Amino acid sequence: MEPSSYTNLQGRAETEIPAPSSPPSAKPIIEVKNLYKGFGNIPVLGDLTLHLNENENLVVLGKSGSGKSVLIKCMVRLLMSDAGTIHIFGKNVNEMTDRELGELRVKIGFLFQSGALYDSMTIRENLEFPLVRIKKELSSKEIDQKIEEALENVGLADTIDKMPSELSGGMRKRASLARTIVVDPLIMLYDEPTTGLDPVTSDEISALINNVQKTYNTSSIIITHDIECARATADRVIMLNKGRVYMEGTIDEFEQSEDELIQSFFKIRQPSSHKAQ
Repeated sequence: MEPSSYTNLQGRAETEIPAPSSPPSAKPIIEVKNLYKGFGNIPVLGDLTLHLNENENLVVLGKSGSGKSVLIKCMVRLLMSDAGTIHIFGKNVNEMTDRELGELRVKIGFLFQSGALYDSMTIRENLEFPLVRIKKELSSKEIDQKIEEALENVGLADTIDKMPSELSGGMRKRASLARTIVVDPLIMLYDEPTTGLDPVTSDEISALINNVQKTYNTSSIIITHDIECARATADRVIMLNKGRVYMEGTIDEFEQSEDELIQSFFKIRQPSSHKAQ
C-alpha cells in the first residue's frame, strides 16, 4: 500500500503512514469517524477516524497536546465534539438523550489520571457508592461479595476498610480500578494509567489492565505516553499526531518502523517485553 499525502492542522503536507486492515472477524464496538474538536481557534482533533474492536486493548500514543485525553472525553460526552460521529454499540453518542447517555456511561469504566477516589470514604465505601446506584437489584450480601471480589482482583483485599490517604499512589490507582470494574463495565477507558508511578508499580498496573481484560472480557482504550505500558498491554497501537491518526499497527510494526517521528517517540527505551499471552 502506498502512503497517502494529507494536510495537517498547520496547513503543511505530510505523509500519512497507512494502517493495516482489520481482521475480517473483528467486531468494532466503538467507531469514530472524521472527528473534529477544538477550543476557541485552537484545533485539537482534526478528521480523526479510528475504531475499537470487541475484547481488544487499543493503546493510543501521542505527545502532550495531541488530543489523546480529549478523544476519550468526547467518547463519553464529557466534551461535545464539533463535527464527525462517535458510535458506541452502534448508537451515535452525540445524538443520545440524557437518559440514553446515562445508560451508556454505566457500561463504560473511566479510569481518570488522578484516580478520583472520595477522600472522605473508606475503600469499601468508595466501591459501594457506584454499586448501590447502578446495581440496585443486588442485596447487601451480594454488594459485599462484589466489593471483595473486585479488591481481590487488584490485590487490595486487605485495604477494604482503609482510607485513601493511607494508601500509596500505586495502591490508590489500583483501588480506583477496583471501583471502576466493580459495576462490570463492557468498555474500559484508561487515561494515563501509569503516570506518576515508579517503574515497578507501572508494570503492576499494566499487568492489571491485562487481567481486567481477561477476567471481565472488556474492550479497552489505553491513553498513554508510557512505552513500557504500551508494550505490555497493546493488542493494537495507534499514534496520534496533530489531532489525527499518524500510524496504526502492532507493537512489532512500531518497533521496526523507520519513520523519524515513530523512532523519536517509540524507541526511547529498548524493547523489554510485549503483551503477555
